[in-house]
Amino acid sequence: MQKDIIIIGGGIVGLSCAYALHHAGRKVTLIEQNDGSFGTSFGNAGLVSAFKKAPLASPGVVCDTIKLMLKGQAPLNIHWGLNPQLYKWLWKFIRSANAKSLKRTLALFERYGTMSLEVYHEMLDRGMDFWFKEDGLLMIYTLKENFEKKLKACTHYPAHTYEIFDPKATLDYMPIAREENICGSVLLKENAHVDAQEVMESLQGYLKNAGVELYYNEEVLDFEFSGQKISGVLTNHNKFEAHTIILATGANPYLLQKTHNRFLMMGAKGYSITFKMPEELKPKTSSLFADIFLAMTPRRESVRITSKLELNTTDPGIVRAQIENMKKNFATFTHPFEMQEPKEWSGFRPLTPNDIPYLGYDAHYSNLIHATGLGWLGITFGPAVGKIIADLIACGCNEKSADIMLFSAFFRE
Repeated sequence: MQKDIIIIGGGIVGLSCAYALHHAGRKVTLIEQNDGSFGTSFGNAGLVSAFKKAPLASPGVVCDTIKLMLKGQAPLNIHWGLNPQLYKWLWKFIRSANAKSLKRTLALFERYGTMSLEVYHEMLDRGMDFWFKEDGLLMIYTLKENFEKKLKACTHYPAHTYEIFDPKATLDYMPIAREENICGSVLLKENAHVDAQEVMESLQGYLKNAGVELYYNEEVLDFEFSGQKISGVLTNHNKFEAHTIILATGANPYLLQKTHNRFLMMGAKGYSITFKMPEELKPKTSSLFADIFLAMTPRRESVRITSKLELNTTDPGIVRAQIENMKKNFATFTHPFEMQEPKEWSGFRPLTPNDIPYLGYDAHYSNLIHATGLGWLGITFGPAVGKIIADLIACGCNEKSADIMLFSAFFRE
């Protein structure tokens, strides 16, 4: 079957590319190996947190993580073994955690966070219905030294972009927090949050009604090559040909390796628990216990907490020890309450060592485009990536796209 554009992968990046390309007038076909009702994007915290919040690779993160490991509170769990990719990733991560890289990354995050917010507004204006709140991100600090670092950083922010709270005022936003364990908090006002599941379902419905071809439960098994092009996309049911192919398969390296690529990217396993709780106990806005990297996000009918980062594992199952440690860390800084109807989730996120995704045309195959590597920032930057990829296809090559040159790991050391 001959197609114009084929997108492989139905997560937030794939759907966002389909959305942007459809509105650019292209005929889009999306192929997803599962039924579209679950996946990494569905388990996302829902933070649209591009503003004034440090990325994973930031100065001091290595020392801070070691300290948390000694306390048993570390969000990171590394499965050591004979995997050279892991050690290359860790070395690049350590090298990227410096002040110079941080400054550049924060500037890029603000640029593409603004773009994502614009696209979310556009989606709502076009009739989509999903939980979307632009009420900031509350950064809660339990360690005095980290709170003081954040206060120092705030002196460089425009006054209207943040608000500082003492422990008592923090409770107005996070009623279940233990006042005695909190040093203070900072509300980063430019950030937003969504219900990731509602975003995914709204996009799916919108694209289907718009005539975008959605092939669910269709697994891409291999490619056929002819010279410098991919001439065929082979699935468990069909063979497709396309003018342009976008690979947006997230953390799964199988198809990436079929294209003779091996990006410096890890499948980082994360966890979330979604539950109901009394309305008066819910946080007023999305919140992050910054010292233990645990997010809590209110939704329409529920609340979700997300945390943990497992590296060098391929086990897709929920590890009880990780869930229990996550609950223990959360309980350390909150008053006891009952999680009603809890639903646990785990999934893999495509994480690069410098928080910069792989975007752009492939180095070998002229009709192949990569769109992966957003880690847990898929909901934050997915809509922006969709627009970037649509603009890239319109201009025809990486070097003509300023956004690719700025925001792709292909062009960053």
